[in-house]
This record gives sequence, C-alpha cells and structure tokens, in this order.
Amino acid sequence: MKVAVLGYGTIGSGVVEVLKNNAALITAQAGEDISVKYVLDLREFPGDPVEEILVHDVNTILDDPEIELVVETMGGTGAAYKFVKAALEAGKHAATSNKALVAKYGSELLDIARKHGTNFQFEASVGGGIPIIRAMYTSMLGNNILGINGILNGTTNFMLTKMDRENRDYDDVLKEAQALGYAERDPSADVEGFDTCRKIAILASIATGKFVDFEDVPTRGITDIAKEDMEAAKALGYSIKLLGTFKKDGEKVYASVTPALVDPSSALYPVSDVFNAVLVDGDMSSELMFYGSGAGKLPTASAVVADVIEITKNKDHTVFAGWGFEKQELSDASSEEKCFFVRTESDAFITEKMTEKAVRARYSDAAQIIPVA
Repeated sequence: MKVAVLGYGTIGSGVVEVLKNNAALITAQAGEDISVKYVLDLREFPGDPVEEILVHDVNTILDDPEIELVVETMGGTGAAYKFVKAALEAGKHAATSNKALVAKYGSELLDIARKHGTNFQFEASVGGGIPIIRAMYTSMLGNNILGINGILNGTTNFMLTKMDRENRDYDDVLKEAQALGYAERDPSADVEGFDTCRKIAILASIATGKFVDFEDVPTRGITDIAKEDMEAAKALGYSIKLLGTFKKDGEKVYASVTPALVDPSSALYPVSDVFNAVLVDGDMSSELMFYGSGAGKLPTASAVVADVIEITKNKDHTVFAGWGFEKQELSDASSEEKCFFVRTESDAFITEKMTEKAVRARYSDAAQIIPVA
C-alpha cells in the first residue's frame, strides 16, 4: 500500500513517524507493507528525511496509480475538501483527522467513496487518540444510541479545571493556555464551542445514521463563565464542564453544546486538564465511557494510522462507517426539561425541572443560568 500524506504539520508528521517507527507491527496487522511515497506541503523542510519525498503539486499524487490512499491532515475545508474529493473520485481511499471537513462535507465524501468502491474514514476527527468512532460503528452496532455526553475539547477543559481548582478567572487561565500552546492566539474555535459543536455533530450523525448539520446545533462556549460561577457550583457540590450532548427521546432528537454542571456521581466529573471523555448510552449496552488524550501529535496520528490499517485490510470494498444524505431534524433544545443552576447577585441554587425558556423568563435578572447535566 503506497500512501500520500497531505500536510506535514503536527499530525501529518506524526503519521509519518508512526508508520516508520511501528512499521513491523503495522505490516503484521495490515497484511502488507504500508509506505509513504509522497508528502504534500507548500513549505520546504531542509534536513528532514521527508525532503526526499516532498511534493508541492497535488496532481503528482492524484495522477500516480501507485497511490491507493491519501491521508489528509491539512485542516480547514478549502484545499482539504478539494483534494480529498478528487482523490476519492480517482478511486483512491482517504483517511482524515479533519473534523471541520467531516462535519461539513462528510455526507458527500462518504457517498463518493461508496460510489467508487473506496473508503473514507475519520476516526481522528473526534477525540484524537480515543477510538470512539470505530467503537460506535462496530462494537455498538446492536444498539440504539440513546445519548452521548462528551468533554470533547481539551483546551476548554484545561481552562475550566484551572478556574475550578485554583480559583482563577477566565482571562488569566486563557493566557496560561495560550502560553502552553493549548489555545491559539485566536482561541474562538475552542472557547466559543465551535470545535465541540463539530465533533458532537459527527457523533450524532453516526448515532442516527442521518446527517446532523453542525450549524443547527445550538452552541454556547465558556467565555461568560466567571470565577463566581465556579465557586458557587463547587459550593453546591458540582463542577462546570463544557459538554457536547446528543439525546434521543422517542421521536425527538436533541443536540447542543453548553457549559453544564456535573455532579460527583458522573464519570465525567473527575475528567480534568486537557483530557477528553465521552459517555455513550446504548439501549442494550447501557452507558459506556471512552477516555484519553483528545489531541496531541502521536495520539491523534495513531488514530489516523488505525484508519490506514483498516482501509488496507478492506481496500477491495467499502466498509460502511458513517451516514447518508438524509438530514436529521433536531428538536428545540430550549424546550427540553432539565434542572438549571441559577446564580443571582445574592444567591445560587438549582431549579426543579423546567425548560430553558421558562427558567430564563422566571429569572431574567440572574447573573448566570447553566443547565445541570
């Protein structure tokens, strides 16, 4: 199997490293040698061994019949979409770590792969090194997925952990996250919840078998979480986490991203720092937990390489791993009844079960309103 890696950044270089360092193990598992013939990048890498296989024109890859699989780690939805689509249409398989690509164009790319007898796989697009996607479409096939609750963004979990444990404010911990490289100079994708939104949309699509449009998922980040909220929540016995949530209730399907109060009985309560965790509730399996490094060079690259091995073992046919074009309509999340944390200038308390519309109408002057998970 000859592979081309599109993008030689953190994840792309990690994929090359994993394929090289674990070559014997990977060959044994895949049933044949897997080697990187090309790496595509606009930059030069003088002194790096990859310099010998570096190309700048994607057509070199697309026009080479020896290349059977492309690994996309470029990010974004511009060139990444164009190149992956062209590869699939040329009869090549594709694996990606790109959540934005999968969330926006997953239905189309999966359809192209099916029509051409190829595979499009994306384990690393959610949870980094955590094998959540493959577990859902293989190990949980006999289940109706009733719910998903996930801490899906390490940056925001790190920040909330610092605010909770060290009694620090948002601006302070954001600066630390940026200094450590956990948050970008423009942190909006993380702190506004957009990253988590795309990931829960992908998981919800797998759970329903239909396309859940991330643009339909109500999303609230952590930018308005204050030190006072953390203190009040802790006094009530809770911790605040940013959760991506999917829930199926009869014919109603809900999905949302929001900070939420989590109590100590939840398996998500102790998940701290940059770690991710996902709880998946199946009607037969009950609740299962997936936990680990949600990002990072080698954990994410290991998930990409798992896709490469899976594709190599099944390169003569398409392995179904996704959803169709039919759109999953979402019910209004603000009409779902749940308990809420309310903080006023003088008090903090947990409401009885009610809708978000009702709680906001009743406590319109509250300093903070956050759902309880």
